Amino acid sequence: MSDVDLRHLLSQMTFEEKIGQLMQYNTHLFTDSTAEITGPLTDLGLDEAMLPFVGSVLNFEDAAQMRAIQQAHLQQDRLKIPMLFMMDVIHGYRTVFPIPLALSGSFDPELVRDCSAMAAKEAAASGVHVTFTPMVDLSRDARWGRVMEGGGEDPLLTAVMGVAQVQGFQGDDLRDTDRIAACVKHFAAYGAPEAGRDYYAVELSERLLRERYFPAYRACIEAGAPMVMASFNTLNGIPAVANEWLMNDILRGEWGFDGVVISDYDAVEELCVHGVAADKKDAAKQAMRCGCDIEMCSAAYASHLKELTQEGVLTTEQIDAAVLRVLMLKDRLGLFEDPYRGASTQKEQAVCLSPAHRALARKAAQESAVLLKNNGVLPLSEDVQTVAVIGPFADSRDLLGAWSLRGDTSEGVTVSEGLAARLPHARILTAPACSNLCGNTDQSGFEAALTAAENADAVVLCLGEPSDYSGEGSSRATLDLPGAQLTLAREVIRVNPRTAVVLFGGRPLALTELDAVAPAILHMWFPGHEGGNAVASLLLGDENPSGKLAMSFPKTVGQCPLSYDRLMSGRPIQASQEDTFLKFRSNYIDSGNLPLYPFGYGLSYSRFEYESLTLDRRTLTADGTLTVTVTVFNNSDRHGKEVVQLYMRDLVASVARPVQQLIAFDKIALAPFERKSVSFTVREEMLRFVDARNHLVSEAGEFEVSTGYADHLLLTERFSLQ
Repeated sequence: MSDVDLRHLLSQMTFEEKIGQLMQYNTHLFTDSTAEITGPLTDLGLDEAMLPFVGSVLNFEDAAQMRAIQQAHLQQDRLKIPMLFMMDVIHGYRTVFPIPLALSGSFDPELVRDCSAMAAKEAAASGVHVTFTPMVDLSRDARWGRVMEGGGEDPLLTAVMGVAQVQGFQGDDLRDTDRIAACVKHFAAYGAPEAGRDYYAVELSERLLRERYFPAYRACIEAGAPMVMASFNTLNGIPAVANEWLMNDILRGEWGFDGVVISDYDAVEELCVHGVAADKKDAAKQAMRCGCDIEMCSAAYASHLKELTQEGVLTTEQIDAAVLRVLMLKDRLGLFEDPYRGASTQKEQAVCLSPAHRALARKAAQESAVLLKNNGVLPLSEDVQTVAVIGPFADSRDLLGAWSLRGDTSEGVTVSEGLAARLPHARILTAPACSNLCGNTDQSGFEAALTAAENADAVVLCLGEPSDYSGEGSSRATLDLPGAQLTLAREVIRVNPRTAVVLFGGRPLALTELDAVAPAILHMWFPGHEGGNAVASLLLGDENPSGKLAMSFPKTVGQCPLSYDRLMSGRPIQASQEDTFLKFRSNYIDSGNLPLYPFGYGLSYSRFEYESLTLDRRTLTADGTLTVTVTVFNNSDRHGKEVVQLYMRDLVASVARPVQQLIAFDKIALAPFERKSVSFTVREEMLRFVDARNHLVSEAGEFEVSTGYADHLLLTERFSLQ
């Protein structure tokens, strides 16, 4: 439809029909059973007469249910305006690939695009129109459960991976029925709650917001995301959904976003709980004034928008602008031509969990795994005769992780199954040994596990935290391995040093004690449906680990929040002084400052040597470029992939600058004994920062450019900006 047609449609709508477009509810309100409707409607304070006008729904089951709801809606809707169907398609739909934090560690945007396109194809077949993805909340506190859903602690990597998701989900045309629209979340700074506690307050300076937290949201919007979700949290004392500076001045004004803004679940009415709205009427007023178009799963808009407009508190123009934005999104998705967008049971069966999709999920699990430690244990020999697979994840199907809503764990591959398939000649001994739940210290399964370990040529010790320990509402005050797992690790490694630990989880854990005893540690995160096969291929050396950490692993929870791009402080300590407490210096009495495993870290079965870092010139001008070339040599007989990382440091500036800052990266493949050079183009805008007056600037002066990984920069050169 043309803009004229949409405005004509808007002019035909009654006020109730307009309000309906700004409402979103769960699908259980649209069942045929009056008994099922009555309770939720009463709880919401929603008049049943409004149901035919509702503009969007979420959390439906499949294509059959979507088509039934859409058909019933269109039969009741006077103007035949189709509903939008939305869902949290976070890391796969029916085929589940690794959690976003793991995929970010692949440092491979093309892989992320492919996985997102795969998820879009499956979700679209079931009738999903919009996904609440990507989550680009910068995350620097491993206690926060939703770190699993984001891109990690670095602004550049988070932005690059967020953009890749937008591109993968949406493709080149939203009318493509194999694609769905992306909703960027959670605007803004939801990933920085005090004490790492979900939904809690965020206090950040405008300068820090602009420099580190805002860029990823803006990059995804500029990549074409048509929807933004306002976050739950207060930001500097004001809830995001009613934060006029955030939503109107920054998002709508400064950035020019003209798409749809949706609240998070019940966030409008939660303005009353926050204590910034007197009642639901006041909450509706504040949210609408701040440009929130769709209210998710509460009824402040339905109950009070008409009254507020009649009283002159809100204007008809404000309501119309919000409705028009929703109609325009429906038009971009082609819903007026095909309200079902080709969704069908037949299409679901054809694309969901197809062999090609499972193959991509396996590749993603392999590429995102991080080898944290290896003292000669890995890879395992193909000639191994007996393998003991021990620990709570030995035969567990809990490998999908949080937010795998339509993923079926029964269709996944366990570690023991993956190893059995890869080693058909070998004897696989499985012993769960203990629980992975906090507080469960039962060791009654240790005896069988130790017997298996003693009789094995190699041990695969599968440890970690369960999937519901991360994700929304799953913050932790400790970051230790839950239950008796650390004790199990000590005992198993004592009886059989040929032990490789395979870790599963949704966040960085404090692994200092495990690192002290384990000969090898392979971190798989939550790898998805093909996790067991991916583990086997990595342990046996069919695939070479190439993932890097997108979040630092602390030595202890007391270091959190933690990020590699810290400021120097006026009284710093050097890396060589990590193990020495120095009075009147910025350090801990009982722990070093640096993490156990830093951002950008990850080992390989190959041995990569960084031979040189060269600059094509020593001076960069505002309108010029500078080329940095890094040469890497694979001094081993194994094919491997290496993430070449480029860091920058501004030596003197008007505000204190980070000791290191990632400005570029490239993942390259090297054959045995192959040498490759990677060139990065440095431009003036890559050196910009937010100054004391909150202006984005660059300043003339001296800079260092380095390669390596955080806190382990191997080669460094200087240049100047004029």
